[in-house]
Amino acid sequence: MEISTAWALAVFVGVVVAGPYSGAHLNPAVTIGLAITGQFEWILAPGYIIAQILGAMVGVGIAWLIYKDHYEATEDPALLAAPFGTSPAIRNLPLNFLSEVVGTFVLILVILYNDGVEMGDSEKTPIGMGSLGAIPVAFLVWVIGLSLGGTTGYAINPARDFGPRLMHAILPIRGKGTSDWSYAWVPILGPILGAALAAGVYLVAGV
Repeated sequence: MEISTAWALAVFVGVVVAGPYSGAHLNPAVTIGLAITGQFEWILAPGYIIAQILGAMVGVGIAWLIYKDHYEATEDPALLAAPFGTSPAIRNLPLNFLSEVVGTFVLILVILYNDGVEMGDSEKTPIGMGSLGAIPVAFLVWVIGLSLGGTTGYAINPARDFGPRLMHAILPIRGKGTSDWSYAWVPILGPILGAALAAGVYLVAGV
């Protein structure tokens, strides 16, 4: 409950801040889903995705600095790695992958169908998610976390996992252990496939 609530409120903050400028693209899965449905230009997608990854890296780097003393006092490599990348409660890669696909499918499908809330000047929020408003997105991420997040820690966002996992590998964290790159493909490819499937359903429905 604590993690899901904090994560949902963090998304709320991100949407409030980024919405007027980028349409609140915080997640490559959102960018890809909107591009597939023709609501975002593919030519802009690589730049947005790179910015999302860099943003995740900067964010986790700041968090590491704030909690550096706590990292120094922690001996368990799994606890040291937990803030950086997601990991499954039970390691079963096919089911872990399915969990990320389904969670992201729900996220993107609801985003595509929910366009009833304006946030700020419509001329300044022309892209996808910015028109949703922050509160519906926060509730959406919250319910996904509470219902589907227990299996994998619900990345549902390739940048959220890849950027921090890369920082885990780079930062000089004493006793940090492995960054578990053998699992990293699950929270990257799972959300991308989930976004593509949601976009496909949206297009087939003819909305």
